[in-house]
Amino acid sequence: MVYSLMAVFFVLGYIAIALEHNLHVDKAASALLTAIIVWTLLVIGADTLLADQLVNGLDTTTIINAELRHHLAEIAEILFFLMGAMVIVELVDAHDGFAAITNRIHTTNAVTLLWTIGALTFFFSALLDNLTTTIVMISLLRKLVADKELRLWFVGTVVVCANAGGAWSPIGDVTTTMLWIGHQITASRIIVDLIVPSLMAAMVPLILLTFMFKGKQVQRPKPAKATITSSNTNYLGSYTGGDTAIMAMEGGHASSSQDSLSQTSATKTDDDTAAVSLDTVTSKMRISILALGLGALAFVPVFKTLTHLPPYMGILFGVGVLWVFTELVHRHDNWRVKQQMTVVGVLTRVDMSSILFFLGILLAVSGLATAGHLIDMATWLDNTFGNLYVINVLIGLLSSLVDNVPLVAGAMKMYPLLSDSAMAGLTGGDLARQSQFLQDGAFWHFLAYCAGVGGSCLIIGSAAGVAAMGMEKISFMWYLKHISGLALLGYLAGAATYIAIHVM
Repeated sequence: MVYSLMAVFFVLGYIAIALEHNLHVDKAASALLTAIIVWTLLVIGADTLLADQLVNGLDTTTIINAELRHHLAEIAEILFFLMGAMVIVELVDAHDGFAAITNRIHTTNAVTLLWTIGALTFFFSALLDNLTTTIVMISLLRKLVADKELRLWFVGTVVVCANAGGAWSPIGDVTTTMLWIGHQITASRIIVDLIVPSLMAAMVPLILLTFMFKGKQVQRPKPAKATITSSNTNYLGSYTGGDTAIMAMEGGHASSSQDSLSQTSATKTDDDTAAVSLDTVTSKMRISILALGLGALAFVPVFKTLTHLPPYMGILFGVGVLWVFTELVHRHDNWRVKQQMTVVGVLTRVDMSSILFFLGILLAVSGLATAGHLIDMATWLDNTFGNLYVINVLIGLLSSLVDNVPLVAGAMKMYPLLSDSAMAGLTGGDLARQSQFLQDGAFWHFLAYCAGVGGSCLIIGSAAGVAAMGMEKISFMWYLKHISGLALLGYLAGAATYIAIHVM
């Protein structure tokens, strides 16, 4: 009973997130409530759900708290990495550092810009990771595309290309990194085997959008961009500043003429402050901040390889370096400039609601994983379909509904990594099937592709999508209507390409 109720409340929470604009309830609230209800139900049914773990005299409270701390530690790593990457990107943006890149993109042709952004995203994602790349590229798009509706199409393309680009690199997606660390794959083989299918997954949506954007022109925003200092403003969303600021939601209006006057006055002050701040930034300083920022992001995988510490430690190291640097270069500036240009000011612009949404959805999924829902789902897939390629394609589609990390973790537990010695004595079909579970076996490579790229089919199916959802306030239904079909076609095209290359 409790087992079924956990699944029911998760589905209800998922529906509430999808219909956030219709219900007028922020997705973070729905995600947090879903997480708490799922874990509370787990406590109620612990004697039955966790019966096989009640060994060595441990009680259910001890086991559940240990599981919760374990999952929370993993989630915290993701959240700290996310916040660190956002701080670095915002710091570069505050110094107008991305102008060094955007000034070299002169085209106003929508198709040319689409392919330029798609190519940059695809390869940046492999070098950095899909989440960081999404944050960087959306920051660039804000300087390249003024029209909000048109920019959403480009942002959707960024999500698709970032996930496709991250799948073929051992550091491009968290699930690929999990398989790399677990020795299921090696860096050289995953790149060779997956780069072509990943390219196909990115190119199919780009080709289809080319016909849609043919003949369209892109207008750039006005050069003067205000960086709002109000604590009501955040990096992930679009808000208007001032002490009486009101969130710029769809169709939102000031409640009175006095509020409108206050907003106008406050915004003018913010514009003046931003202009003064940018006047203090020299060309050398701008390039230095850009180089340090991108260098800090690119250094994360190097730091991880050298120290074997988790990625969030590397990103926090980069934040610390940039923090010290910006404090030193602005040590003689007034407090208004420091408020705009240093990490202290940037931290006030982080959107906590999106961070809490990420926390809630990952906690809810981890509750299902602890209760055994994901393992049971993987077992059902194996018994129902049998074919490992079909199973991986379905796992990829499921990863757009729930987080791909526990799905891949469940697959890693269900299908253990085999050694060459385990192949002894096997022949025919058994040998062919079991060989897929060797290091660099077809199952693991295809799992990396499907789990990484399949999440693009829904906006909440990947970290890149969640970041884009927060930064540009993309609604679940808008993405489902306009981008999901393109992402699905690209995903299936890439999967077919992999099967054609390695099976047929």
